[in-house]
Amino acid sequence: MTKTPAYVFPLVIALYYPFCTAKVQPTMPPGEAPLAALWQSPTDLATRDLFAGPWGGERAPDPDATYTFVERKKQGTNPGITVRDPIGHEWHVKQPPHNSQGAEGPIEVTLSRVLSAVGYHQPPVYFLPTLSVRDARGIHVEPGGRFRLSEKSIHNVGVWSWQQNPFVGMRPYQGLLVILMMFNSSDIKNENNALYEVKHDGQKVEQWYVVRDLGTALGETGRLAPQRGDPAIFEREPFITGVNDGVVQFNYRGWHQELLKHISPDDVAWASDLLGRLSDRQWNDAFRAGGYPPALADRFIGRLRAKIAEGCRLGECRSSDAGTSTVPLRLLLGLRR
Repeated sequence: MTKTPAYVFPLVIALYYPFCTAKVQPTMPPGEAPLAALWQSPTDLATRDLFAGPWGGERAPDPDATYTFVERKKQGTNPGITVRDPIGHEWHVKQPPHNSQGAEGPIEVTLSRVLSAVGYHQPPVYFLPTLSVRDARGIHVEPGGRFRLSEKSIHNVGVWSWQQNPFVGMRPYQGLLVILMMFNSSDIKNENNALYEVKHDGQKVEQWYVVRDLGTALGETGRLAPQRGDPAIFEREPFITGVNDGVVQFNYRGWHQELLKHISPDDVAWASDLLGRLSDRQWNDAFRAGGYPPALADRFIGRLRAKIAEGCRLGECRSSDAGTSTVPLRLLLGLRR
């Protein structure tokens, strides 16, 4: 048997472990924080289209078009290509991995639809299962996935930190983390956060703090290659394991546990109330946008509704269709036996 060289294990840990995690703290007083840059109250939530998304169906990639190859993705853990459509729009396509870990594209588009619906800014992303590509070999079919449009009105100017930003401790920031816990998101890291400059009519008008590239979800949580997009795993994984000294404990095994040390029952109830206002049609549309067949979508949606119900039992939810919880009350109250 061939032995793995001893130096490989420290290298793997060095690549994955955040040795220099910053202290979690706001960068300005709450009264000065530009909350609208992170979240805006979805006053029209009931009418939001979770299939087309916030950027609309008119920007969606054409499934019948032939795309011109620009370049192959060189970074990250998933394969991908950059292509240009017949009218000159550039698309970044995240394709399925060459292993059994699960594709990120469908998850990313679905989660993006949900986040945008409840008030969090998102770039234009869509899903196509395949695409026709023209390159030096001619025209052939490539695996599809998440299509992210290079939209001229928004410009990525860098990353922002989960640990230090203007919104730490504010309810929408806490609620965003709760929503990611509901989806079993393991990829909560700064390099997936994008700071956008948003322009209208050529004028800079605002900044957006955006969470994106969150395709490692809907499965198990973990630090090294967790399984994603697996309904059986997602259905059996717990959500809330207790409440200790006013802090909610989650069944989360990913990196950056420090981000979850100050989430209160009210934070969880706030996020649960937001998600609980989504209709059956909206949930189905969000998963349809990610290319999920109805039977598979139903399993994920059923588990998410159960988690929403758990969250609502920690506080007061105004949404009337949150479902029913099967979590023992002693766990929700943080009692020990």
